[in-house]
Amino acid sequence: MKIERTKNATKNIIFGIALKIYQIIVPFLMRTAMIYCLGIEYLGLNSLFTSILQVLNMAELGVGSAMIFSMYKPIASDDSEKICKLMNLYKIYYRFIGLAIAIVGVIICPFVPYLIKSDLPEGMNVYVLYLLNLSATVLSYWLFAYKNSLLHAHQRIDVISKVTLIINTIEYILQFMVIFIWKNYYLYVIILLLNQICINIVTSKVVDKMYPNYEAKGKLKKQEVKEINQKVKDLFTAKIGGVIVNSADSIVISAFLGLTMLAIYQNYYYILTAIIAVVLVIFNSCTAGIGNSIIVESKEKNYQDLNKFTFIIVWIAGLCTCALLCLYQPFMQWWVGEDLLLGFSAVVCFCVYYYVYEINSLLNVYKDAAGIWHKDRWRPLITALVNLTLNLILVNFIGIYGVILSTVLSTLIVGFPWLIYNLFDEIFKRSPKKYLLKLLKYTVIVIIMAVIIYWCTSFVKGCSIISLIIRAIICFIIYNLIMYIIFKNSTEMIEVKKLIKKALKR
Repeated sequence: MKIERTKNATKNIIFGIALKIYQIIVPFLMRTAMIYCLGIEYLGLNSLFTSILQVLNMAELGVGSAMIFSMYKPIASDDSEKICKLMNLYKIYYRFIGLAIAIVGVIICPFVPYLIKSDLPEGMNVYVLYLLNLSATVLSYWLFAYKNSLLHAHQRIDVISKVTLIINTIEYILQFMVIFIWKNYYLYVIILLLNQICINIVTSKVVDKMYPNYEAKGKLKKQEVKEINQKVKDLFTAKIGGVIVNSADSIVISAFLGLTMLAIYQNYYYILTAIIAVVLVIFNSCTAGIGNSIIVESKEKNYQDLNKFTFIIVWIAGLCTCALLCLYQPFMQWWVGEDLLLGFSAVVCFCVYYYVYEINSLLNVYKDAAGIWHKDRWRPLITALVNLTLNLILVNFIGIYGVILSTVLSTLIVGFPWLIYNLFDEIFKRSPKKYLLKLLKYTVIVIIMAVIIYWCTSFVKGCSIISLIIRAIICFIIYNLIMYIIFKNSTEMIEVKKLIKKALKR
């Protein structure tokens, strides 16, 4: 089966970004409603449960990534029988994973209150809330989750976006009613549970209609199962590392600094992850296409694609970094007020974190698309352990700033250079020196522009909507104008123009 990479990626990006923008704006309004109707401690409680459940999701072990990667080749060769066997194996694995999460989740239930230093909302039963959140996670594996692999491997994430958009709309309406009318946090969490059930069931029905010739049946050869299990084992350390990085910050803040500080941190982090989520749509939309390209195209072609994608991501990430630097504090002041602000040094840390994260995400897309998890198996874990160690040390000396800096330092010093080496040694078979010099040049340009644009926007006073819009316009115009002047005749710009024309034509 020929995968139309550009066409599918374009559809995925369009529908994915539409969904993400929707999922940013409405939950933002909901967070605001929760702050003023229920109290900021509830946001901290939300963040804590999310982080705990991310730890429990280690049971997934990277099965999803391994199975999707295993489908690229049979899809390219139209081997329906092999795909059905892979689905069946995936189904069995996810049943065991859901069971494992349920058992471990119940075992750690008595220890959950010890992760909250203070600020637990009065009258809240932390055990009931935790078990409701746990149920949503378990059901996400048990209810036809294995069928999503078909959509991911066929590069049809736009279908998931459409289903999620419709069901989330119903969820948001009900949650707003709960917050404004009943002010009941228990009902709020129950709606989250029902939303997860509905998304899984509806997506399953859509997959059955789109791919009626695929059914979870048959058994793979022992050697094939062994190869998949090896991929899962290789992904295990990456999974642990990702969980530690994503969850350790919130748990450490809750345990050392309390739910209120966690909520303040999460307000800033929410804005950051909202931007990351939009850009992540591009990554997710292209992963299957890149995987297909790595199989059927030459190393030189894939290296040229990497340069092209790096240029695109640097352009986008640089613009977002400049916007964050200029708009973060005024926006937070307008949104939550002076009392819930962090210092400007935290804003700088968040901006550095964001830029590094986006570049690292692009490289991780190539790692996942190529399936080089065995070679890369120890990097995520070592990076995460360095991050956790720095977290526990620095939080005692510089508080919240130490938590943010820990992630930046561990990624820059350990994770990023290690990942670059693995990619170029395994996929491109060449020295990464030229690529790194180009990336360094891009980064220096972004830093210089960030300073210039921040100075320009500093003349705009106040934190009203009008002043925020003016800052955003200044940032957008100056950044894009300078970038275009600098790179208008570059090879990357020419390639990007071709890609855009091709996408629009599709």
